[in-house]
Amino acid sequence: MWLFLAFLLVPLIEIALFIQIGGAIGLGWTLLIVVITAVLGTMLVRAQGMQALGQVKSSFNQMRDPSEALAHGAMILFSGALLLTPGFFTDAVGFALLVPAVRLAVFHWAKSRVKVTTFTTQTAHQRDPNIVDGEYTEVDPDQREVRGPSGWTKH
Repeated sequence: MWLFLAFLLVPLIEIALFIQIGGAIGLGWTLLIVVITAVLGTMLVRAQGMQALGQVKSSFNQMRDPSEALAHGAMILFSGALLLTPGFFTDAVGFALLVPAVRLAVFHWAKSRVKVTTFTTQTAHQRDPNIVDGEYTEVDPDQREVRGPSGWTKH
């Protein structure tokens, strides 16, 4: 239902803003503003996207939880899509998502609404020291090939 409302309301808001702003400043200036925001937004998204990618790599290298850095990267990507979409409302939301404090607030809001389940695996040092892991193959004594001495023993 929310997605339907977004697809219905966002174009209506954009059309209303285009009519109001275009009527106030003229068609040429309105189109110029839309193009400038797309170009400026692309440059900002590229710079912040590279920074977010560096944070994701850093969190993986330091074995930290990368969820915040990944969420920031996803929001930057989404803001890029909004900034490339012609319109004033989408540009405002896109530029807002480029502000780190806004992204952090959205991340904390989303994190509070998502339930995360984790699991752990046991490593060798966490297991019972009396248990030895190994693999074996059962050999039928009747089918076993008999060879001479191994050379390691003297008979």
